[in-house]
Amino acid sequence: MKITHQKIAEKLIDYLHHRITLSDLVDWAEEAMREAEFDEAGSKDLVDIVGLVGLADVREFGLTWEDCESFLSRLGYRVNITVQEIPELV
Repeated sequence: MKITHQKIAEKLIDYLHHRITLSDLVDWAEEAMREAEFDEAGSKDLVDIVGLVGLADVREFGLTWEDCESFLSRLGYRVNITVQEIPELV
């Protein structure tokens, strides 16, 4: 498995959209740190981000919204939030 900027961003986006759990994200990051080959372009940043994500299940580290936003920014993405009213609940 080759880890690229895009692959990490996809995993973080899946987590933020609740398509995967924190546990799934951490498991992926831990496996990537053990088994994966990191893309040489920006590999220090990639290893740093995946390493921090792999620690997200430890209470002292965690993973905040701000962490995800910062990681995505370092990967070349901008996060925009859209909030929509659910008419049947208002």
